[in-house]
Amino acid sequence: MAQIAANPVDYAYLATAILFILGLRYLSSPKTARFGNRLAALGMLIALVAVLTQGIVQWWVIGIGIVVGAAIGIYSGRAVKMTAMPQMVALFNGAGGGAAALVAAGELLKLTNAGDGVLPFDQTFTIMLTSVIGAISFAGSIMAFLKLQEVMTGRPIVYPGQQVVNAFILLLVVVSSTLVIMNVNGLTWYTVALLAALVLGVLFVLPIGGADMPVIVSLLNSFTGVAAAATGFVLANNVLVISGALVGASGTLLTVMMGKAMNRSITNVLFGAFGSIKTTTGAAGSGAAQNVRSVTPTDVAALVAYANQVIIVPGYGMAVAQAQHSVRELADQLEKRGVEVKYAIHPVAGRMPGHMNVLLAEANVPYEALYDMDDINPEFERTDVALVIGANDVTNPAARSDKNSPIYGMPILDVDKAANIIVLKRSMKPGFAGIDNPLYDNPKTAMLFGDAKKSIDSVVSAVKAL
Repeated sequence: MAQIAANPVDYAYLATAILFILGLRYLSSPKTARFGNRLAALGMLIALVAVLTQGIVQWWVIGIGIVVGAAIGIYSGRAVKMTAMPQMVALFNGAGGGAAALVAAGELLKLTNAGDGVLPFDQTFTIMLTSVIGAISFAGSIMAFLKLQEVMTGRPIVYPGQQVVNAFILLLVVVSSTLVIMNVNGLTWYTVALLAALVLGVLFVLPIGGADMPVIVSLLNSFTGVAAAATGFVLANNVLVISGALVGASGTLLTVMMGKAMNRSITNVLFGAFGSIKTTTGAAGSGAAQNVRSVTPTDVAALVAYANQVIIVPGYGMAVAQAQHSVRELADQLEKRGVEVKYAIHPVAGRMPGHMNVLLAEANVPYEALYDMDDINPEFERTDVALVIGANDVTNPAARSDKNSPIYGMPILDVDKAANIIVLKRSMKPGFAGIDNPLYDNPKTAMLFGDAKKSIDSVVSAVKAL
């Protein structure tokens, strides 16, 4: 049997694929995440060197790209605040989708200039697939960035006939792409398809509310993975196919898991306009709770210092205030006094998957102290104090009791079952979902108003003074 000799580039791509898979495996745990990142980075370096050895472009061109890209990446990674991490993820994800679309456009131009006017079906099909998905991912990710950055409203933007408009744009994308594949005025219809895909990406994210942003960022990430895999077919590059498939599959799986965590289908996320101002127990999104009880940091200190168990529930309010280090200090002080401290992590707390885990890991909170929703919920009934730091929607008991609530059926953290509940908020404004929280009317609940970091620092000082 004849043997097919593999060249060094094939071995390099195989090593890259293995490193990517191992890197993804180690990213599954905070304990090994850094090592996983390093493995993936090593794999990317090997892939870059392998590409350069093929003489596709001159070394100095790629060298400039590597230097510029590395400078942007290092600066962004070090300078970005943890509160802005979801925005950065969306922005970088959009860059990946845009890059895939640009590569496909370049390949189409090369085929058009080199051919006799008749483009091969297999190549034009993959080029159109890459271009369309990449453009949708790019435009959608930019919209997600603008919403997360609050450059534009985080509420759903809806208008009459929205679904009809989206359907028309999608039809235009399909028809124009088909005409390109059929070699009918290829470049003209390609431009139409690309522009229509960009518009569709914008319209795709417009009706998505801020409360659904973790799901949509994950979904767009899977789009970019699919676009990258399709780019691999366009360029006949195996490592792109493998890495794109990994990103697409993991992003899709995460999207499904996030949807389940909210007890909502992906269809409902995309077309439900979740995040519009809704009425629950008070005026629509007004934060007009009827029986709010306010306390001081000294009151909170006395309550938590003499408790047997305290569960801290972090949310976006902790991220905004950069309070994770103060929270860790409070936990340390309580543990010195013999108080058992645990952290309750909801799957969609914050603005991206794992947002709270990343923040608490930055503050060196032991991973063993972090509990997923299913594991921590039975503990609330045995808990003396639940300390909620800006987690609005994931603690809203309307999800269990109010069938008219847009979050009805969504699994929540059962903080209302604790003996005492302390909620840290700047004001009584609703969370990103735009709905009031009846938890704040609960007789067991007390509100500690103000910046979360300053409030917790004051509690820490009061605990030390006891």
